[in-house]
Amino acid sequence: MDMQTMLYLIPLCGVLALLFAWVRTRWILRQDSGTERMIQISTYIREGAMAFLGRQYRVLAIFVVVVSALLAWASALEQGSSILIGLSVAVGALCSALAGFFGMRVATRANVRTAAAARSSLNSALRVAFSGGAVMGFCVVGLGVLGLGVLYLLYSRLFAGPGIGDNEVMHRTITVLTGFSFGASSIALFARVGGGIYTKAADVGADLVGKVEAGIPEDDPRNPAVIADLVGDNVGDVAGMGADLFESYVGAIVGSLVLGVNAELAGGGGGYTPMLVLLPMLLAAVGILVSLGGTFLVRTKEGGNPGNALQVGSIAAAVGMLGATVLVTRWLLGDQLYVLDGREFGAGGVIGATVAGLVAGVAIGLITEYYTAESRRPARSIADDSRTGVATNIISGLALGMRSTAAPTVVLVAAILVAYQQAGLYGIAVAALGMLSTTGIQLAVDAYGPIADNSGGIAEMSHLGAEVRGRTDKLDAVGNTTAAIGKGFAIGSAALTALALFAAFKTTVGLKVLDLTNPTVMGGLFVGAMLPFLFSSMAMRAVGRAAFRMIEEVRRQFRSIPGLMEGTATADYARCVDISTRAAIREMVTPGLLAVIVPVAVGFYSTEALGGLLAGVTASGVMMAIFMANAGGAWDNAKKHIEGGAHGGKGSDAHKAAVVGDTVGDPFKDTAGPSLNILIKLMSVVALVIAPLLR
Repeated sequence: MDMQTMLYLIPLCGVLALLFAWVRTRWILRQDSGTERMIQISTYIREGAMAFLGRQYRVLAIFVVVVSALLAWASALEQGSSILIGLSVAVGALCSALAGFFGMRVATRANVRTAAAARSSLNSALRVAFSGGAVMGFCVVGLGVLGLGVLYLLYSRLFAGPGIGDNEVMHRTITVLTGFSFGASSIALFARVGGGIYTKAADVGADLVGKVEAGIPEDDPRNPAVIADLVGDNVGDVAGMGADLFESYVGAIVGSLVLGVNAELAGGGGGYTPMLVLLPMLLAAVGILVSLGGTFLVRTKEGGNPGNALQVGSIAAAVGMLGATVLVTRWLLGDQLYVLDGREFGAGGVIGATVAGLVAGVAIGLITEYYTAESRRPARSIADDSRTGVATNIISGLALGMRSTAAPTVVLVAAILVAYQQAGLYGIAVAALGMLSTTGIQLAVDAYGPIADNSGGIAEMSHLGAEVRGRTDKLDAVGNTTAAIGKGFAIGSAALTALALFAAFKTTVGLKVLDLTNPTVMGGLFVGAMLPFLFSSMAMRAVGRAAFRMIEEVRRQFRSIPGLMEGTATADYARCVDISTRAAIREMVTPGLLAVIVPVAVGFYSTEALGGLLAGVTASGVMMAIFMANAGGAWDNAKKHIEGGAHGGKGSDAHKAAVVGDTVGDPFKDTAGPSLNILIKLMSVVALVIAPLLR
């Protein structure tokens, strides 16, 4: 099979993923939607979520058009670049936006059907919730592979011509393709920040006024913020996480392409290395097929553990991908050796690096689960410390978050060293791709969580029986763990992807070494290390301001709506949804622009300073992201442990302290922490996109 034929098969795998998502969508829509009350609540959630997404995308469309035009104009003035980079940015942003739109549209329909299915059996509810997550997962990988595959075919034809060699065509094609990753990254950052502000403003308002002040249960229909809270689960953990992993997935592929095209054949064989360019896209396409197979293994029985069912599918996909990687790499690269940045490697080294990425992804997920799961000692130690008040709860959570950075860092460093030893800089890129190759099923498992959470809220608000709520609670408990593991997976993949993009930038601009005794480099390093703190401050302050308005509104409704606390009147849910929406749209702009403007300004001042900036923001950002995600997850599950009956249960002093700790942890784990993943990747992508202008 020649290279051109294989290039056509890659977008076809993307089409297959989208076809699978469509089939799952049709199946979900045929399921029972439950009672009239359940449908009414689901409609509130769906309308709120889609209204927010529509308003967010209208703002982002302006940003994408302006940035695409500016990049096209700048590239037109630079020899070796092309105005088509503007098209790549626009298509990348469009694919990311479409993945979020389709995924959330289905998730907000799967939630009520999951609750309805829980009336009959646990397995039926699991199938609906997981199918809803699968739509998100396969839209992400399908649109990513389809978009990159089609643009590669288009550009390689447009740049071909008399007197232009294949090597030059490939270089120009991949240079322009970097814009696709930038478009995806820009949408991802705004989606993560905006979604995080939305969901946590609603969550904080619902918890502090509803649980602590009013003493009513979670998801109680008397709470005016409860619908906004359920909407937030979708905009933050479905659309936001989907955009995050779409960006990592695309970034890992693009980083591998840039490094592959800059490699040379060993032994003075020249610089034309098409197989190193084809391999990342082919592995991503094969990953779609493997992930599809894994989805059919997710099932459980009544009284079983849904978590085990999800693990079976994920592990089967990982094992299948390992075998597929060995076969595809051996077949494609054969016995040929390559050289990049002075290091020689072949098929065996590429396989070793990919395995390092796969193993690191699994290990980071397990470490994250240990530090955040309700059944584990770390989270329970926070619950123990809650007995003496809020202060000790906060101290314990902060200490745990800081401690939890050690093990994932060791795993990441080991993966980086192994990957580099096996295949140099190209090895680091394919290690990131190895970790992300089964994104289809990984994201399906992650997006399952908010659907299960929503189903529990709908069951509670619809006054379904204790047996039904027991099943949805079981699904939700597993969803909390999968969400925590998903955040750990996203952080690990972000670190490797950012490093791969940084290596691609370094190779593109010809930056040989970063001298830490050079004040310019050190200045960039310090500024880069500072940015995650400044960015996190902006995000958390935004949540605080939005939560303040939400709390005031919930208190106002409790005071002014007669019969609301007695359950004889209906809360004004729309007002709370509007508060979260307005705050998220307004507050997401400044942090997002920070990530785009700073690397451009520093890059045109000094390429070496930009190298230092990227090194600083990557190291600092990864540590901050792990710390915030794990501290927030542990605070959340410490609260759930107490609500399960420990230390006096609900309403006790320990519970009140744990609720406050969880409230502090909410913007840690769902706003600032996840957004840092995208910050470090976006800054590396921006540097890579402007690299041709800096040479």
